[in-house]
Amino acid sequence: MEKKPWLNQYPKEIPATLTYLREPVYQFLERSAQMYPDKSALHFMGKELSFKQVYQEAASVAGYLQHIGIQKGDRVAIMLPNSPQAVITYFGVLMAGGIVVQTNPLYTERELEYQMKDSGAKAIVAMDILYPRVMKIMPQTDLQHIIVTAIKDYLPFPKNLIYPSIQKKQYGIVVKVKHEGNTHLLTEIVKTPAKNITKYDFDFDEELALLQYTGGTTGFPKGVMLTHKNLIANTSMSEAWVHKAKPGEEVVLGIVPFFHVYGMTVCMLLSIKMGAKMILMPKFDALETLKTIHKQKPTLFPGAPTIYIGLLNHPELSKYDLSSIEACISGSAPLPIEVQQKFEEVTGGKMVEGYGLSEASPVTHCNFLWGQRIKGSIGVPYPDTDAQIISTETGEPLPPGEIGEITVKGPQVMKGYWNRPHETDEILKDGWLYTGDLGYMDDKGFFYVVDRKKDMIIAGGYNIYPREIEEVLYEHPDVVEAVAAGVPHPYRGETVKAYVVLREGATVTEDELNQFARKYLAAYKVPRIYEFRKELPKTAVGKILRRILVDEDKKKLAEEDKKQA
Repeated sequence: MEKKPWLNQYPKEIPATLTYLREPVYQFLERSAQMYPDKSALHFMGKELSFKQVYQEAASVAGYLQHIGIQKGDRVAIMLPNSPQAVITYFGVLMAGGIVVQTNPLYTERELEYQMKDSGAKAIVAMDILYPRVMKIMPQTDLQHIIVTAIKDYLPFPKNLIYPSIQKKQYGIVVKVKHEGNTHLLTEIVKTPAKNITKYDFDFDEELALLQYTGGTTGFPKGVMLTHKNLIANTSMSEAWVHKAKPGEEVVLGIVPFFHVYGMTVCMLLSIKMGAKMILMPKFDALETLKTIHKQKPTLFPGAPTIYIGLLNHPELSKYDLSSIEACISGSAPLPIEVQQKFEEVTGGKMVEGYGLSEASPVTHCNFLWGQRIKGSIGVPYPDTDAQIISTETGEPLPPGEIGEITVKGPQVMKGYWNRPHETDEILKDGWLYTGDLGYMDDKGFFYVVDRKKDMIIAGGYNIYPREIEEVLYEHPDVVEAVAAGVPHPYRGETVKAYVVLREGATVTEDELNQFARKYLAAYKVPRIYEFRKELPKTAVGKILRRILVDEDKKKLAEEDKKQA
């Protein structure tokens, strides 16, 4: 088998290997502040901050963190939605020599306490409305300081907001917080110019920049240790991939949460590195997003399939001009082909699916935006990235066309899991990262994901891949969202169930969907059960939580068995 056949598919503009600046991640911001000092770096609900302002405020945060005792290697948690504060404090923590711990603002007390204990974070930056939650768990953790901020701190009051409809409802809540003891106010910190920031010796290959906690779909979430090298490499690879993008000129829609590794690298870090203006949106609202695109004219739009689906299905879609969008890289979940085609028709831009995982900073594969694209493929490996398909039985590399586990290797692959050497050894072997995803490679070097190893359905001895069923269901004109899963069955072991969200006003029956599926799927793959829902459970970044649906069904089944017993 030819080594790295995908390199023959690379357009001439994308190099097979890159040179990486051996520097800390915060120098992305430092360099852009020097090159584009007065250019707008962030746009937030009508307020603009220049690269110079963002850099100065990040430096103030760094100086203050060192002043309150944060030392090199200390973990500092950031629990914020997409906002200027999220960007400023991220770079501030890194400048101070700290390690960022990205924390989902939706975490419950239990989840927050677990993550703070596991990471050993010394300080946390949080929204004012989360202040009571943080204070409650502080005594059980190593947290010594909380830096509090409010969305309103960076709103252009008293001018009219871009989002008047959600202004009072969402951002009018302010918890009164005083600057005393272990509580600090970000608004006061950023007013003080930074001085005497200690610059530490720096090991590019080994120093951690980030602890990124995995979703925790199996057991407790694990802290993925990502180094400065990992993040610089993956951001540089992403920049090489969008080779038509012009440094200093692009406008990026920042709607994918930065506390998710995909949003952090492909949106936040890439924008800062390229000197692009970021339009920040703290949450996804389809109508507000359409209005924002129409008004702010973003050129690059990293997103997740559920975001694109939400826009395409909005009844007022046709009222808004989305033609400024030139490129979309979809991540976090499989991209249905129908969605890709419709979105390209609406915008006139290019949309491709990328593939990755937290353990790889996250991107390892992507389709070409301006080059050969193959329907249903996740594309080819990024520059400097190797990939192969390994037999799940023998562990040997498989030839093109055969299904096995996708393994990857490259400078973006994590150092390991935080304080979990055993789990690290299970997933990292001789530098290869075992993804847990099943797929195959074709003769040209394009890769395809057939499913998660753990999501594969085994019904009546057949291996069934949920993604194949979902692709078919998405082709039905009245299906907005669909997920397939295996549920217990007394005879087949498992049987296929589909959970479906229909377009508003649609009256499709189970029988009609069944007939439709039978046209495109072998009989054993056709769902035996359909459940219609108004919405499906999702992560903050829009990934449908198949496991929650399956667990709900198992629980119902157990309760029924109990009654009958």
